[in-house]
Amino acid sequence: MREMEIGRGGRVLRVRDVGEPDGTVVMYFHGTPGSRLDLCFGEQLVAGRGVRLICFDRPGYGGSTPAPFGLASIAADAHAVADELEVARFATLGMSGGGPAALAAAAVPGGRVSRAGIASGAGPLQLVPGALDELDDNDRAAVSLLPGDPAAAASAFAAGFEPLAELAREAGGGGVVSAFEDLLSSRDGELLRGQRYASAFAETMHEALRQGTSGAGWDNVSWIGRWDIDLSAIRCPVLLWYGSDDRLAPPAHGSWLSANLPSARLILRDGEGHFGIYEHLGEMLDALTEPNTVDPASTVRP
Repeated sequence: MREMEIGRGGRVLRVRDVGEPDGTVVMYFHGTPGSRLDLCFGEQLVAGRGVRLICFDRPGYGGSTPAPFGLASIAADAHAVADELEVARFATLGMSGGGPAALAAAAVPGGRVSRAGIASGAGPLQLVPGALDELDDNDRAAVSLLPGDPAAAASAFAAGFEPLAELAREAGGGGVVSAFEDLLSSRDGELLRGQRYASAFAETMHEALRQGTSGAGWDNVSWIGRWDIDLSAIRCPVLLWYGSDDRLAPPAHGSWLSANLPSARLILRDGEGHFGIYEHLGEMLDALTEPNTVDPASTVRP
């Protein structure tokens, strides 16, 4: 494992590079909020599969310089990280609010991204039926400021994360997990009652919010507002993993993406929720790195 800072014109991105140095590369895009530490619980598994996993904090998260951003600029950051690390080709994997960023990186022309994986990821809220209706009052007020004043919208979104940031600063991290209780499915609750995943979740939340909430604010602008990328430009296979009981990114998001992306495969797991990546990271990495694993335009219910 190595960590480094990569310069991006007056700012830096904090990057974590783990696993097999010569392995097939998967670039991971963390949740909202989240950090490059999201998948620390599975790093031994990564190495055992011969995979090289590259993760970076988006601006304002963890160790990356705060700055305004959208999906297109995050895609540019991802490709710059690959350039710096001399990675010619990679797959992407995005969790929750990182899902749109994983798609954005795949939409960059050139065929550099071999596959894109979305784990419980958000679809375009402006287009997924009913998605905007699920927002709370704070986020609705922030959305009303778009597209005219993205900075004000980012500040309004960021304010909604302040209570979580306070909990993330507390020792032990139990308060961070409890803050999500009303949003968790039964299976999510079981997973986060276990020490391994509860500790991993608290650790990445602490790192995510240690600079404050600006990163989360701009994250929400990037994917709750209108996406500044062209999904029709994605030519690689796309793998979509969702839980039937997910309350944070309901299956409707996966269904919309499956219907609107070429070569997409939706895997919908009955009884599971938002944090299926904790249980299925290994098979996700296998599907993203092994040949001939994608059956385009299909839906699977394991």
